Amino acid sequence: MKNKSEDLKEYITLCKKGDRRAQNWIFQRFFGKMTSVCRRYISDNDEAQDVVQLGFIKVFKNIGKYHGDGSFEGWVRRIMSNSAIDHIRQNKKIFVSIDASEYDWLAQQENEEAIWNTTLLNETERVMTEIQNLSPAYRLVFNMYVIEDYSHNEIAEILGISVGTSKSNLSKAKRNLLRNLVKLKEY
Repeated sequence: MKNKSEDLKEYITLCKKGDRRAQNWIFQRFFGKMTSVCRRYISDNDEAQDVVQLGFIKVFKNIGKYHGDGSFEGWVRRIMSNSAIDHIRQNKKIFVSIDASEYDWLAQQENEEAIWNTTLLNETERVMTEIQNLSPAYRLVFNMYVIEDYSHNEIAEILGISVGTSKSNLSKAKRNLLRNLVKLKEY
């Protein structure tokens, strides 16, 4: 009796040969998870699903480059994240920048950071909802830094923005999320 890991390896091998049934199996298996990945970046569900579709085209086009190093799901997730980022970049979402003095002030807010960390641990679902309510620029940098573990230098390079803009967008995203979560808790 085969396990899920063996099934996945078999379907990946078949996909590399262009087998449409295997592609459909992988698509069905990962569609929900990858839609969630894209929804972190794109608030509109239909738009996110379009990006997932395009992401899977990239997955199947490049599946020959997957050699089994690391998890397949992680490999697909990275393609989906990059597809969402490319989509946002192509639609020319605006990035807000602030001057260095404002960033310095934001960086000193240790109490805000402590509250932020506690809130994240206790309110995951509400936090995910509020992430969707952030402006596209803030949501993009937040997701790339916090969820996808990109550095500010990597974010700046990928998005064509300054490192300071990446840092300020992350700080503003955290501040806006915290403010909105505190407001929700008061009701």
